[in-house]
Amino acid sequence: MPIKVLIVEDNRNLRQALKSLIELSNDLVCVGDQECAFSDLNFDAENIPDVILMDIDLPGENGISYTRRIKEKYPFISILMLTVVEQEDKIMDAIYAGASGYLIKSAIPENILENIRILYKGGSPLTPSIARMIFQNIQNQQIGKKEKVFLSTRETEVLTGLVNGLTYKMIAQKHFISVDTVRSYIRCIYEKLEVHSRSEAIVRAINDRLV
Repeated sequence: MPIKVLIVEDNRNLRQALKSLIELSNDLVCVGDQECAFSDLNFDAENIPDVILMDIDLPGENGISYTRRIKEKYPFISILMLTVVEQEDKIMDAIYAGASGYLIKSAIPENILENIRILYKGGSPLTPSIARMIFQNIQNQQIGKKEKVFLSTRETEVLTGLVNGLTYKMIAQKHFISVDTVRSYIRCIYEKLEVHSRSEAIVRAINDRLV
């Protein structure tokens, strides 16, 4: 059975271009195209789409809201968002609404059919720049969830030494303390930062701007 695709796009030229590309394929079929969100979500039983290409900036009800309504009634439909501008808030809102993929329109023509197939098979097509934005957003959220870490002056000095690539002995000589004392400070630092290695401590120190 061919993959059934619905196009929701207000740009007539792009809508027709997408429809033409789909009709040239042997394993895809366009079951409809519309320029705006429909209040009625009762798809014809024989033409319920497997995949929807959804413009994010539709006139009237936007694509994010429309996606949310569709996913509430037809959770099995995969939705691929199409956008002109990379806006982090809209990208994350679309994902929370139920979108499974996100592409910049300028990158569409050469690989849209393959992205539809990937989406249908359970993948999540993303324009590289958008993928990076999503991961950065998640990483920032995780960093924000971590409690503020308070290090003593000496602990900060020792951690700075680690970040700068100094050995335990070099740190000890620089601050006129013993190597054993350096190890003791490092154990305390690891405990406070909830890490288990020098590399993890350095990454946490840089991300949290502790040094």
